[in-house]
Amino acid sequence: MSNTITFEDFTKVDLRVGTIIEVKDFPKARQPAYQLTIDFGDLGIRKSSAQITTLYSKADLLNRQIVATVNFPKKQIANFMSECLVMGAVNGKDVILLKPEEQVKNGSTVA
Repeated sequence: MSNTITFEDFTKVDLRVGTIIEVKDFPKARQPAYQLTIDFGDLGIRKSSAQITTLYSKADLLNRQIVATVNFPKKQIANFMSECLVMGAVNGKDVILLKPEEQVKNGSTVA
């Protein structure tokens, strides 16, 4: 278990639902990864790099809703600027994406 945080700390994390609208290979990444373009509704379109190639094909990801943190600062990864962090459960070396149980509006908050 990691360090205990306060509820106020948790409320600073902006988790939102988005739909993946484009998936590209990311050959310049150190570890196998995809470049994702994600539609967050009123928040706009954001990009993310995700090391999820072992469990997901590009076809599996297209039009899939995911959960992401949208209020981290942008991060340069090789020649790509990541603008959000896609959430997933770590299972050994694999990452299993988190998603809503039912379809929801893009940009919906996760509480």
